[in-house]
Amino acid sequence: MEIAFYQLELHPLERVLPTLLEKTLERGWKAVVEVGEAERLRGLDDALWTYSERSFLPHGTDAEADAGTQPVLLTASRANANGADVRFLVAGARLGDDLSGYERLMLLFDGADPVALQAARDDWKTAKASGHAAAFWRQTPEGRWEKKG
Repeated sequence: MEIAFYQLELHPLERVLPTLLEKTLERGWKAVVEVGEAERLRGLDDALWTYSERSFLPHGTDAEADAGTQPVLLTASRANANGADVRFLVAGARLGDDLSGYERLMLLFDGADPVALQAARDDWKTAKASGHAAAFWRQTPEGRWEKKG
C-alpha cells in the first residue's frame, strides 16, 4: 500500500481535497475522509457541496442512514462504513495501527502549523518503519503538486 503525504501550503484543505477526491472517484474507487477534529466535519461537508458550480461530488457523513452507499464518506471515526479503497486523513487525523484494506492512504496536513508538521513527520517515520511505500507531495508556487520523496 502507498501512503501519500500532502503538505498544504498555498491552498486550504477545503480547496485541495475536492480535486483529490474527484481523481479518486475517476479511478472507480470509493473514499473515506477521516477528520481528526470532529468539529471540522460539518464545515468540510458544507465545503464539498459548494466548492464548484460546475461539478458535483457525491458524498455523505457517517451519521446518515445511507452511509454505506456513499462513494465519499466523511467521518471522525476509524470505521470504513462504505468499504472505501482510499482513506484520506485530514484535520489532525493520524495513521493508525491497522493500515490494511486500502489501496492508498492520503494524509493531508497544514505545512504552516508546527503541530501538524511534527505529527506528519512522526507518521512518516511510522509509515517507513512499517515497510510501506511513502511519498511526499508539496505544492509548487503555481499550485500544482510535485513529488519530493
